[in-house]
Amino acid sequence: MSVEGIVSYGDDVSSGTTSEQSFNEDHCLIDRVKANDSTAFDALVKKYRERLFSIVYNMTSNRDDAFDITQEVFIKAFRGIKNFNGKSAFFTWLYRIAINTSVTQINKTRLRRFFSLETLDVENTQKACPEYFVGMDSASKPLFLKELQENLNIALQKLSNKHRSVVVLCEIEGLSSAQAAFVLKCSEGTVRSRLHYAKEQLKSYLQNYLH
Repeated sequence: MSVEGIVSYGDDVSSGTTSEQSFNEDHCLIDRVKANDSTAFDALVKKYRERLFSIVYNMTSNRDDAFDITQEVFIKAFRGIKNFNGKSAFFTWLYRIAINTSVTQINKTRLRRFFSLETLDVENTQKACPEYFVGMDSASKPLFLKELQENLNIALQKLSNKHRSVVVLCEIEGLSSAQAAFVLKCSEGTVRSRLHYAKEQLKSYLQNYLH
């Protein structure tokens, strides 16, 4: 398995959801990995490295930490893939490792992570931001984005790990509540509840800025 330089920010990223074809392709590759074909795991790394880096980066807000953690996640996945039972999509299994590893690192180093908008442009605003942040005309968005990064970073630092995790998975990465529930090992209802609470908290923290 090649782990040196597996993350190259800016490469093509895979979709946050998988088609049936992608699901089947992943499982074929996993079967090959279990048969000691390490090149098959390299294919999985190439497919998911950018999406995984994005998740870890949004959890840690630090590129160096995100790079190291992403490498660690793939190493853990490689070592544990024989225990992957194939009942779920591979990417959700991988995301679970990423979230857990990120939270462990944050707790260990007492890092305060935040949601970075450094790669966000005007055209992607609607997709990347929660809906209540984007109700404005296009002429106002450049200034809004600059102000939003500072204020949203501060607000997200106030959320707990579990609430920030659902924001990253559902609002930023676009996972469904069912997918996020699998990653976080909780019920869909818990995901929806945490997400609702997180949004309400963000609104509260940002109320003076938003009105």
